[in-house]
Amino acid sequence: MTKETVFSNARIVLDDEIVEGSAVIRDGKIAEISRGNSATGEDFGGDYIIPGLIELHTDHLEAHYSPRPGVRWMTTAAIQAHDAQVASSGITTVFDCLRMGSDEDGGFAAGEMREMADALANAASEDRLKASHLIHLRCEVSAANVLDDFSDFEKDSQVRLVSLMDHAPGQRQFQTMEQYTFYYKTKRGLSDEAFAEFCRVRQEASARYAKRHRDVIAAFCNQHAITIASHDDATLDHVEESIEYGVRLAEFPTSLEAARASHEAGLSVLMGAPNIVRGKSHSGNISARDLANHGILDVLSSDYVPLSLIHAPFVLSEGEDAISLPQAIAMVTSTPARTVGLDDRGSIRPGLRADLVRVRYTGGVPVVRSVWREGQRVA
Repeated sequence: MTKETVFSNARIVLDDEIVEGSAVIRDGKIAEISRGNSATGEDFGGDYIIPGLIELHTDHLEAHYSPRPGVRWMTTAAIQAHDAQVASSGITTVFDCLRMGSDEDGGFAAGEMREMADALANAASEDRLKASHLIHLRCEVSAANVLDDFSDFEKDSQVRLVSLMDHAPGQRQFQTMEQYTFYYKTKRGLSDEAFAEFCRVRQEASARYAKRHRDVIAAFCNQHAITIASHDDATLDHVEESIEYGVRLAEFPTSLEAARASHEAGLSVLMGAPNIVRGKSHSGNISARDLANHGILDVLSSDYVPLSLIHAPFVLSEGEDAISLPQAIAMVTSTPARTVGLDDRGSIRPGLRADLVRVRYTGGVPVVRSVWREGQRVA
């Protein structure tokens, strides 16, 4: 039996324009978009309808699972809390970041991330989840055990994105020791001697393992059609290396030249939505707004604040250097979908999944009023 839902009197954000009109949802897919109001259906009162947001990089599941140092929450309960928060923020597809590789900071025990992935799959099979969940493996290539952790996921079809990271001092995110010292020594209260040892161990590990691990992981991803992301590229050499590895997503480039080179090479440049909302990076690197103003920002990620993913596009569409709302919404919908090969969602077009969000923008902060995934209301 056909199931049909009609939305009327809405501002519908399409790929390149905003249409005031109506939308028809039929059997979980977008069936029709029309100008003008329908005599039937739910009256949206002029609220926006946008595609369901697609989140490629969030550490938020980890925060629910390990809310305090040494504390582990029940996996299913942590997953449900995370899922509820992302869905209520308008996110209908989320790539949950799972950490591969540990260092002297500890991290997670062997097999712990595999258990989390299994719990995610079980939660989905038991119809506990509002959003669609896929897996993003964050691979610390300078960690001695990263390949051991990665091997637990070699047969997991939910892995659709893998990032290659190296957080050793002098690398990528922390190009200067001043940044690294603040982040690791000052914030953690390390003594000079402890910090020097901390840096020595990390630098030696990077020199020993990083290239070999990048080679192995990138080769596997290319063989199995898994999207590869670079992380914190800072120089033209970094970008060239990323291109050679087959990278399609440039996460958080730390310099204008690296971002521009990535964008011009066809990589999707990703920055944090909190960076847009705050107007600056929390780590002192380049501002995402600067990249947007240069026309080289492609994708936004909520990173550590889920609601920022729907907030940031509205921020970008305001002000002197405004980007159109459809262009800004594309950064959290159609462009991330295209980057990771999800061709069934990300836009409001007939035939695509009816992953939709009703949102009202008032007082400088959007309000998510309703969320649908494949035509079913989930929030």
